[in-house]
Amino acid sequence: MGTAGWIILGLLALVGLWLVMTYNGLVTLRQRCRQSFADIDVQLKQRHDLVPNLVETVKGYAAHERGTLEAVVQARNAAVAAGTQGPAAQAQAESVLQAALRQLFALAESYPDLKANQNFQQLQSELSDLENKIAAARRFFNNAAAEYNATREAFPALLFAQSMGFGPQEFFNLEEAERKAVQTPPQVKF
Repeated sequence: MGTAGWIILGLLALVGLWLVMTYNGLVTLRQRCRQSFADIDVQLKQRHDLVPNLVETVKGYAAHERGTLEAVVQARNAAVAAGTQGPAAQAQAESVLQAALRQLFALAESYPDLKANQNFQQLQSELSDLENKIAAARRFFNNAAAEYNATREAFPALLFAQSMGFGPQEFFNLEEAERKAVQTPPQVKF
C-alpha cells in the first residue's frame, strides 16, 4: 500500500473516530435529559400524592366549596395521566393543577380555622417545598434539553443525528397562566 493509501486509510479512521465520539456525546446528552426528566417526575409524584391529603383537610372546613375541591381532584388526576405523554403535555397538565391549587389556597384565606389547622399548615409547607424542588428540576431538565438540542443541531451531528434516532427534545415550559402568576408577586396580609 502506497502513501496515498495510508493517508486515505488514516482519514477514514479519523472520520470514523469522529462519528463514534459525536454519537457517544449525543447518547450522553440524551441520557442526561432522561435522567433530569425522571427527577421532575419524582417531584411531581410527591406533589400528586400530597394533593388528596390537602383536599381532605380542606373538605373538613369548607365542605360547601365542592366545586373548587373537585377541580383540584380532576386537575390532579389529569396531571397523573399526562405523566406518560411527554414533557409538553405534562407541563400543561401540571399548570392546570397548579392553578387549581392556587384557588384552593385562596379559598383557605376565607377560613381562619383552616389556616390555623396544623395539618393544613404542614401540607401547605410541604407543597411549597415541593414547588421549589420542581422548579429547580425543571430548570435542570430544560438546560439539559437545550444542550442536547444544540449539540444535535450543530454541524456535523446534524448530518446524521435524526437518521440515528436523535430527535429534538421538548422543553418543560411554563404555561401562560403560570408565567403570569410567577410575575405577579404574592400579596402578604397581616
